[in-house]
Amino acid sequence: MNMVSKKILLLLVIAVIFCAVLAEYFTTQKMTQEKKIIRLAVEFTDHASCAFIAKHRGLFEAEGLNVTTFECYVTGPALAAALARGDIDAAYICLIPAISAYANAGTPIKVVAGTHKYGYALVVNQSKVKTVRDLEDPSVRIACPNKGSPPDVLLHKVCEDYQLDEGRIFSRVQYMNPPSALIALETGAVDAAFLPEQYPTMAEELGFKVLLTTQEVWPEMQGSVLVVKESLIKSHPEVVEKLVKVTLQATQYIRDHPGDVARAVAEELQALRGQVLPSDVAEISSKLNVTPEVILKSLAGRVVCSNDINASIVQDTINYMAKLGYIREFNAGEILDLSFLKGA
Repeated sequence: MNMVSKKILLLLVIAVIFCAVLAEYFTTQKMTQEKKIIRLAVEFTDHASCAFIAKHRGLFEAEGLNVTTFECYVTGPALAAALARGDIDAAYICLIPAISAYANAGTPIKVVAGTHKYGYALVVNQSKVKTVRDLEDPSVRIACPNKGSPPDVLLHKVCEDYQLDEGRIFSRVQYMNPPSALIALETGAVDAAFLPEQYPTMAEELGFKVLLTTQEVWPEMQGSVLVVKESLIKSHPEVVEKLVKVTLQATQYIRDHPGDVARAVAEELQALRGQVLPSDVAEISSKLNVTPEVILKSLAGRVVCSNDINASIVQDTINYMAKLGYIREFNAGEILDLSFLKGA
């Protein structure tokens, strides 16, 4: 083999090696991108403000997270059902439906951060209901989201704390989703409603009274949380780490810029309304606008944005739900993984 042939052969070998290295690089890059793809879901309330702010401000993209799905559900139980079906990888969801999804459906999820405390209230027509005791009046009609939802559990808690007759109360409860309950209140179909924020604040704007908030009957109640599938933790812990980081950043922004947050969250909720609400409700509720003023007031004290989680409070919630017969009792450690929160 002459010198020219040897040079050509060497160049060919170098070219083959270069192509192999290049192919490996692009394969690795593709795998890296695939690791960061995530299907996310939230509830149609300002409980998910940190998720809406993260989306609005591009925080997910800034951390390299490719959020391919951002689903919104009208209630926590509806979101829990989506988790159980495997439609999503992570969710900003109320703690109570997350517990139900784990305990009843066997959904393999972990709570990795908190998003807020409290966030539920009893709102009433003052001409019919002036005190909590008036709920026992046989003429008073009560609306509440479905059994096992946070407002329903709060209703049980109110009956217990105020020593109300549950038999007399629950025989008159009409179960419906929050926007339907607000419409029922506004049209006079019901006289009282147990609702998640932002709906009680919206009801106030319509002239109704918030008679009772979670703070008064459930100290330190954990409202909503960030949950992820266990499989995501096992296969891509770096994604979970970034999700927690984004959640903390968005929560801090909520505390620092309430006015901007109110406008952004109201905009996000208004944009989603037509997609989320059932057609029969969406048409009727067109005048029930989610305004920045409503969100600002709601987040000013009724939804206390905080990322910390008290394991004993979670355990108390589990125990109370089990006492009501909604779930099997289990140890809170089974559903909590706070290592990402501690490491943030």
